[in-house]
Amino acid sequence: MNHGDNNITVIDEEGNEQLCEVLFTFDSEEFGKSYVLYYPVGADENDDEEIEIHASAFSPSEDSKDGELQPIETEEEWDLIEEMLNTFLDEQED
Repeated sequence: MNHGDNNITVIDEEGNEQLCEVLFTFDSEEFGKSYVLYYPVGADENDDEEIEIHASAFSPSEDSKDGELQPIETEEEWDLIEEMLNTFLDEQED
């Protein structure tokens, strides 16, 4: 994944590349990881459909250019991500 701009390319289970827009990223000291929330580019153009937001953990590489996306494995991590997303969405409405 390219870290630093607003778009990332995600490879799905079938090996297809999908361009996604980064919603936001955050770091968790509790889990010692960084997280990225993103959605497929073009998804926000269709207003009557709810945007499916994806989340992954990532470890930035030394040059902080490319990081490896990792699946989120624990319920605690999902709870944290949901909390951060809700806070982010609340701030967007103000």
